[in-house]
Amino acid sequence: MATERRADAAPILEISHLGKVFGDHVVLRDISLDVLPGEVISVIGSSGSGKSTMLRCVNLLETPTSGEIRYRGQDILRSEVPLTEYRAKVGMVFQQFNLFGNMNVLANCVRPQQIVLRRSREEAEENAMRYLEKVGMAAYVNARPSQLSGGQKQRVAIARTLAMTPDVILFDEPTSALDPEMVDGVLDVMRDLAAGGMTMLIVTHEMAFARDVSSRVIFMDEGVIAEEGTADELFSHPREERTRAFLSRYLGGHRE
Repeated sequence: MATERRADAAPILEISHLGKVFGDHVVLRDISLDVLPGEVISVIGSSGSGKSTMLRCVNLLETPTSGEIRYRGQDILRSEVPLTEYRAKVGMVFQQFNLFGNMNVLANCVRPQQIVLRRSREEAEENAMRYLEKVGMAAYVNARPSQLSGGQKQRVAIARTLAMTPDVILFDEPTSALDPEMVDGVLDVMRDLAAGGMTMLIVTHEMAFARDVSSRVIFMDEGVIAEEGTADELFSHPREERTRAFLSRYLGGHRE
């Protein structure tokens, strides 16, 4: 379902030898990964394997201990590109939505455009409405986050990120804080984005979604990329024993 990977395209992101240490605890070890235009990359693995920390390092919410992160060829750890501009192009959708509680839905999607992209209110509102319609939330423009369900909040968060016109979106377990009946609506929005060619790097525990939508799947274990391949390769023919053990737990109905 995802757009086919273009081997001849220049990567949007190049992550090279990324490492992250918290005190004496090594969380990431020598992570290297390219993200090409149109790819949907799902990152799976047990809790504590380093998945979310990797994503937070890519978005510079955590400062890597070692390695390089290049955005369109520019080393963002050493460049003078303003962090807000980088995060607009490499957007992130969080587990806990991170909406502004004192603003309504429309303002949540408008204000970041005005502040970071310096769009006029009229342009920002028009853009916000386009994406709120896309995620099925246009009828809730005047609602505050406290009046929305978890699934609705997450769809607003996705619209807010899309309104910034990102090159790639990072999703950090976007359904993990949702009630089970809310999950499908958010995954449907993400499926539509994948079908439309949006480049996405997704940390997820939703195995069926990862299998059906991903152009590439990465299995992380103990801070390293233990295995990667196409969805069919990794789910149907995993090479590594630890990948097989992880998938057997999930496919057997156990979620970590």
